[in-house]
Amino acid sequence: MTGHVDAGKSTLMGRLLYELGRVDEKTRVANERGSSKAGKSSFSWAWELDGTIEERERGITMDIALQSLSTPRRQVTILDAPGHKDFIPNMISGAAQADCALLVVDAITGEFEAGFDRGGQTREHLLLVRSLGVSQVIVAVNKLDQVNWDQSRFEEICGLLRAFLVQSGFPSSKTSFIPVSAMLGVNLVNRTSADAAVLSKWYNGPTLVDLLDELEPPTREIASPFRLPISNVFKGQSSGTGVTGRICGGVVQVGERLRVLPGDESAVVRLIDVEEQSVPWAAAGTNATLYLTSIDPIHLSIGSVLCPPSDIVPLATVFTARIIVFDIQLPITTGASIELFHHSRDVPATISKLIATLDRASGVVTKKNPRVLTKGTSAEVEISLRAGTLSGPALSARPIPLEAFSVNKDMGRILVRRGGETISAGIVQNIIC
Repeated sequence: MTGHVDAGKSTLMGRLLYELGRVDEKTRVANERGSSKAGKSSFSWAWELDGTIEERERGITMDIALQSLSTPRRQVTILDAPGHKDFIPNMISGAAQADCALLVVDAITGEFEAGFDRGGQTREHLLLVRSLGVSQVIVAVNKLDQVNWDQSRFEEICGLLRAFLVQSGFPSSKTSFIPVSAMLGVNLVNRTSADAAVLSKWYNGPTLVDLLDELEPPTREIASPFRLPISNVFKGQSSGTGVTGRICGGVVQVGERLRVLPGDESAVVRLIDVEEQSVPWAAAGTNATLYLTSIDPIHLSIGSVLCPPSDIVPLATVFTARIIVFDIQLPITTGASIELFHHSRDVPATISKLIATLDRASGVVTKKNPRVLTKGTSAEVEISLRAGTLSGPALSARPIPLEAFSVNKDMGRILVRRGGETISAGIVQNIIC
């Protein structure tokens, strides 16, 4: 789930879980009472996902919340990502674990425009999820009750977004638009309430659950070696240390020994949990929790990758990548300092060489050794990691686990940020060292 801050993502999710019976009445009443007491009554549904004290006090999502729900044909894991620009790194971590995007936009006049215009998060989030390999998107046009279920407003928003989605590389056949009110619960599971009467006069399409049920599961890299980038580490109650993440390739079984990279440590898988159920094995595409033993938790960190000792992930400090430059103000030059994002890891790096600009459609080289890269350019560049401190040149950069896109698509995607904005996204081509 993605979208601009205050579009209603967490409220939509909390209400949907309630409508599907995943949140009981006792919890709903407790959230309602607690949010009213805190002077945040309009956030009562969001409290189901925004569970930390700071999130509840500020009324915004800051970290990734993970929930699962069932539709008639699908088991869906929902990652509620933060919309506020201060928490884009957390949003990237969530998007890197997703197969499909549920974009929530605010239909209120002025609010949609604030999110969609330059500086708003709607465009950036769509570019980010597309860059991370997501091609299916459901657009939930929320808060339509606030504009009296105005059909022309819904169609205006759809028209603006449809053009941007096509331009960003989303296939129109995999894009859906749906009118909803998260707060009132209209068109999430049904349209039987009195609040839905006006909407039903002009809309008789699917509900949100209908659309979730029709999502196509992408192909999984099951035949590849096992890869799990760690997105969270925690202390298990009695089962060793727990790590969570989305499996990017292969299969893992209980009892298997895994290597942790970077580093020389290995661990044994004691338990595997998928959607709070203990399972004997898990495969690529699954968001899983692995409980590990025979390792000191100090050797497990967010961004590390678990893999088989017989087929380890390459470690890289210098590599080439094919990138697409976003709508940036300042061009990219050789030696530009950047922040490199790969799954849940972000590290300081430098664009050490501009190798060539490429034709966006064919990938053919249009110019070798360009001086600068401007917005909309596709290019091949060399990226070198930097040491993370300012203590002088003696410190060398620490390598990170990375694979070429041709070997493993999920392990070969990167994002580049600078000065608090995402400036480009791309794929790893070759690891140099």
